[in-house]
Amino acid sequence: MENASELDQEACYRAVLTRDARFDGRFFGCVKTTGIYCRPVCPARTPKRENMVFVVTAAAAEEAGFRACLRCRPETAPDMGAWRGTSNTVSRALALIEGGALDSGDVDDLAGRLGVGERHLRRLFRQHLGAAPVSVAQTRRVLLAKALIHQTDLSMAQVALASGFGSVRRFNETFQALYDRPPSALRRHGERAHEGGVILSLPYRPPYDWESMMAALVARGDSVTGARWRRLLDRAVDGAEGQVTVEPAGPGRVSVCVETAELKAVPGVLARVRRVFDLSADPEAIARDLSADPVLAPLVAARPGLRLPGDWIDEGAEPPNDRLNDESLTLRAERWRPWRAYGALHLAMAGIRGADLKENDDAKRAA
Repeated sequence: MENASELDQEACYRAVLTRDARFDGRFFGCVKTTGIYCRPVCPARTPKRENMVFVVTAAAAEEAGFRACLRCRPETAPDMGAWRGTSNTVSRALALIEGGALDSGDVDDLAGRLGVGERHLRRLFRQHLGAAPVSVAQTRRVLLAKALIHQTDLSMAQVALASGFGSVRRFNETFQALYDRPPSALRRHGERAHEGGVILSLPYRPPYDWESMMAALVARGDSVTGARWRRLLDRAVDGAEGQVTVEPAGPGRVSVCVETAELKAVPGVLARVRRVFDLSADPEAIARDLSADPVLAPLVAARPGLRLPGDWIDEGAEPPNDRLNDESLTLRAERWRPWRAYGALHLAMAGIRGADLKENDDAKRAA
């Protein structure tokens, strides 16, 4: 799906009726009678079809005036705030927003960094995400704040700072408007964890090949002990000093611990963690598209959880998943878009060189 308007409303309702976990995070259901939006797997009783409308992002739901369900908690859905389509501009914009580009700047500044006009950027967001850039940024802040409220024992003032809100007043006003209650009312005792840092559980779509990921990070010189990855924070890069550790935390979850006295750096650190560990990958879409190549099909089937190790600092003009360094694969890899880097990674893991594939293809054409 490349456009928000292409969402099949009837198919979405069928997925909600069966609570199909494959669609969790791919769309959200807005209930017109209650003003609430939910994940497809929400355990609450399914509303009647005429009372529901479906949107592709949480930002689109909140922009339309719906508030997040307190039962299924949309902030815990996989792939929140991420989008994998054919518009590199939207992908790059989302990465910048996740890193806090609209916390200190405006949409015009964001468009300038992307090399496009402000009106064009707004049009792309409306087309692909069903929401404006500022709505996407606010939803990112709100959902991160909800996760911090539920998963940590930070004070509300600390939550406001750690989720990117400019002030406690703005934080309180936003939650009051969205949920008709102060943010402190959302905290449930007994589910918090705080041991020497801000500890959050981030979602991803299984399967995930943790062994290959950790081996790749070790090979490039990252600090890895067992299944735990660690990085020191640098003020020049991260805006704070401290450290961040990452380790698996059960199916579909990864545990991230950010230890720093400067909580305003947390959103940017989490954005970089998501990139390094490729937490926004969509294994189903990757497998579907790459399996059209007869060489890649068995490789993808054998390692469906293979992920791309990302860079902590990434200023690339293209999304990491579509970058290609092997020129010998250029022609063949055009059929793999937007997953060219995944195709190249599967070949490398299998010991297949691009030059060998090119020779075989040339031989077939000659015959």
